[in-house]
Amino acid sequence: MPVSLPRWVVAATLLLSFPAVAQPIPPVLPRVEQPVFRRDTIDIRRLGAVADGQTMNTSAITQAIEQCNRNGGGTVLIPRGLWLTGPLVLKSHVNLHLADGALLQFTSDRSAYPLVRTTWEGRDAIRCQAPLSATDAEAIAITGAGVIDGAGDAWRMVKKSKLTTDQWKKRVASGGVVNVKGDTWYPSEQSLRGATNAESGKANISLNPADYADTRDFLRPNLLSLTRCRRVLLTGVTFQNSPAWCLHPLLCEQVTLRGLTVRNPWYAQNGDGLDLESCRNSLIDDCTFDVGDDGICLKSGRDEEGRKRGVPTENVLVSNCRVYHAHGGFVIGSEMSGGVRNVLLKNCTFMGTDVGLRFKTARGRGGIVENIYVDDVDITDIAGEAILFDMYYMAKDPVPQQGESNELPEIAAQPLSDATPRFRQFTVRNITCRGAETAILIRGLPEMAVSDIRIEDAVLQSHKGLVCVEAERISLNRVSLLCDAKPVMQFQNSRHITLDSIRYPATTDLLTQINGNRSADIRLLNTDSSKAKQEISLGTTVAAGVYSHE
Repeated sequence: MPVSLPRWVVAATLLLSFPAVAQPIPPVLPRVEQPVFRRDTIDIRRLGAVADGQTMNTSAITQAIEQCNRNGGGTVLIPRGLWLTGPLVLKSHVNLHLADGALLQFTSDRSAYPLVRTTWEGRDAIRCQAPLSATDAEAIAITGAGVIDGAGDAWRMVKKSKLTTDQWKKRVASGGVVNVKGDTWYPSEQSLRGATNAESGKANISLNPADYADTRDFLRPNLLSLTRCRRVLLTGVTFQNSPAWCLHPLLCEQVTLRGLTVRNPWYAQNGDGLDLESCRNSLIDDCTFDVGDDGICLKSGRDEEGRKRGVPTENVLVSNCRVYHAHGGFVIGSEMSGGVRNVLLKNCTFMGTDVGLRFKTARGRGGIVENIYVDDVDITDIAGEAILFDMYYMAKDPVPQQGESNELPEIAAQPLSDATPRFRQFTVRNITCRGAETAILIRGLPEMAVSDIRIEDAVLQSHKGLVCVEAERISLNRVSLLCDAKPVMQFQNSRHITLDSIRYPATTDLLTQINGNRSADIRLLNTDSSKAKQEISLGTTVAAGVYSHE
């Protein structure tokens, strides 16, 4: 191996060399470039900043950042204390360092955040300016042991179903307005008006900020928005209470997140922890997420706009991370129209997330998600699926609310086009789950199956076992499906399935159920089926010879 090659190039080459049904992953890590800063330090107190929690320090901190940038770079120091500020823009070669005990508190005055052109959920949009942002910056960092608070409670709507009775009463009594249905609280009339427009399809019809003057409160910003930046370092800091997504690098290269804590209330609408979008060469290591939506999420634009941009998220290493409450522990999509590829997730723990590994997309997205490798993940107390591949994502919470159904819908085939998404070439190894509704759900589309998935050396305790719909070339090796529902494994219109060395409870009534006239070549190998009262059940439309046990 030539030593002159960067390690991330070697890693990407090895990843791309794997066959469709991938083999175990060699321990090759991508090398991500990190910024280096001059020793010069500017203390914001030198420019008049006051840590009394009342003084607005926007001007003083902005002056410090701009002066540091003009001087060729260095560190802007936020000392211990409570520093109130409006939105800040980071500049090249500047390290914003928060000392231990520093709290950078963004103002809850929504009028302090002007309307700007940016993106929202993978599309060009007008939103309020992010509390922290940078565009086309080179070598930037946010470091230290302090806390950055985005004042998200001043922006977010809250669903009644996500609060206790007392919490809901207090929220309503605090001000704001409740919608006509009485099921959602909004912080202002503008926020409610914007939500009403969005529900009717009238939102985001223009990229002229003046068109949103009467709904600006609805246009919640992400806490940290980085666009087309290179060599980004975020380390040690706590990011919390974001108006929408917490961390959003977009079209960035060489991104390092290490030792971060990212927190949002569990009821936080769109309260994602990290959304890495159309970024190249990234490292997320030793971070903790406890948020209201997806925890660690990879994206690449939405629908036609994302396909036109055509920039995948690629060469990503996620390691040694912990995710507590979140809709998904590790997530790809659903905005993945530019593609996601060459991803390694290893040594992570997900506790109490709605879904463990969550890969989601939908018709209209297009894009290809491929060469995804997962190794050594432990999962506990999952309300939905431990492992989910879903090409029929419907933009709903992954766990149904009281009275809602989560049954799989009947899906009719549609013509193939550039808007047809693809999931292929996934390897998932060494997974342990204690407690989930469903161990594995694989759901493709009739016109485009989920394909080339290998799951091996897994112990999954759940209510339901494996549900596989519209999939092909799926391999389970040495997988324990410790479930109490029947059947343990069910297939619908799936083909070229290999089930090798499967373990299941001794009290199982039905081991395998197959439905659909397009199911074919489903093989059970090296598995003792005698413990099940019934080994196989075939639907009336299933062709003869579909199933074999060797």
